[in-house]
Amino acid sequence: MFSFLPLFTLAQATPTPPPQEVFQPQEVRPLPGQLDSVLVFNSNSPELVLKEGILLSTFPPKGKTFPAAHLNQPLSGRFDVFAHHIAKAPTPEDLRTLYLGVLLYNPGKQAITIDILQAASYLSQPDAPFIDLPPMVDDPQGTVYAGPGSRAMGDILRGRRQAGFPPQVIIPPGESRLLMNLPIPVKTLTPPLNGRSTLIRARSNGTFYAASLAMFAKPTAEGNERPPTLEEWQNLLETGDLASPRDRTPTPPGAKGQIVYGRVAGVARGSAWDAQIFTTSTYHLPIPPTGQAYSYGLSTLLGGKLGTGQDQTADLIARYPDTAYKTHGNYAIQYNLTLPLQNPTDQPQTVTLTIQTPTKQEQIQGGLKFFDPPQRQVFFRGTVRFRYNDDLGAPQTRYVHLVQRRGQQGEPIVTLTMPPGSDRLVQVDFLYPPDATPPQVLTVRTQ
Repeated sequence: MFSFLPLFTLAQATPTPPPQEVFQPQEVRPLPGQLDSVLVFNSNSPELVLKEGILLSTFPPKGKTFPAAHLNQPLSGRFDVFAHHIAKAPTPEDLRTLYLGVLLYNPGKQAITIDILQAASYLSQPDAPFIDLPPMVDDPQGTVYAGPGSRAMGDILRGRRQAGFPPQVIIPPGESRLLMNLPIPVKTLTPPLNGRSTLIRARSNGTFYAASLAMFAKPTAEGNERPPTLEEWQNLLETGDLASPRDRTPTPPGAKGQIVYGRVAGVARGSAWDAQIFTTSTYHLPIPPTGQAYSYGLSTLLGGKLGTGQDQTADLIARYPDTAYKTHGNYAIQYNLTLPLQNPTDQPQTVTLTIQTPTKQEQIQGGLKFFDPPQRQVFFRGTVRFRYNDDLGAPQTRYVHLVQRRGQQGEPIVTLTMPPGSDRLVQVDFLYPPDATPPQVLTVRTQ
């Protein structure tokens, strides 16, 4: 929808000044800890799906019409399913609903049980449109979000299993079951474009194979649409090729020049990053000197390590040749950070904790670069959780939805007044949201 301003308003409008680069001296430290070993079925390529087919298959290639579409990677135990795809009408007349299916197969001789621990799946329209929100909004009930990735990550952070996902899926030997069979409709939308973001955390008591697939709705005799059946999904798995159009081919590791990260379609190792942040000599984290700050990199990656030398992105143990080599961005990976802050001085100190989005740099010269005002592109939209005792000793759990643009310094999320020699434990938890652009930093500053 377009709107037209009166001519006199346009004439009086003042041009927006270009953003000015701001340099902030502060140390950036590598984040302690590491990713866990939980496998993540990561289906994010092609992001835009115009032609139905296989998005990601860990099935054995034997007997399949297109063997190269199958990665032959069994799964078992704790695992995650992350899927993030967009549907768009291939032509103005073709408004069929695209369905996203996740199929699980039990190759063994005994039934296996899949326990669904948490699950959330949302559409851009109407579930979670990309609306403009302030940079920081308290979100105690999980009702603040912008985009399906923001909403889904907020649900999982709270440990929710969305209605429609059963607590268990039992798969008999030699059979398949659908973990998900959900639409991405475009028919009533202008433009006819929609997306769906999904995160499922689950546990299996046996070995299985998984596939995510895209198929258009089937017509009924009355001319309506119906979702594909299990048998139709199985047939697509057996006879289908990779869905298209394919995304940009990523830059091989070590290649010179501009980095094309690519979209992820594969099995990644690492679902959560747990970090206990302290000095090994005292098991406390001394706050910065008055007027100074230090930061810890979040979702640092090749080309954006911020001088830490640390690439936090998860390795892929199975992938397609034209997709990302690592999970650049760590979408849906949970960060659990514990900071046992200590005021080692003999004076009370005021300390703030802030999440920031500096400009991406591989190396830094004594600090981070920001823009004033921040640039227009939104680089982070999602909910973070801070847990701490306030200045009266009362425990606080604060959920805050953040929207940060490129180069945004951010506002303090927590402010603590620490008496001389005192300690204060702060825990920070969030799932790195889809539709975000790394890296970010967690900054501790003493006023």
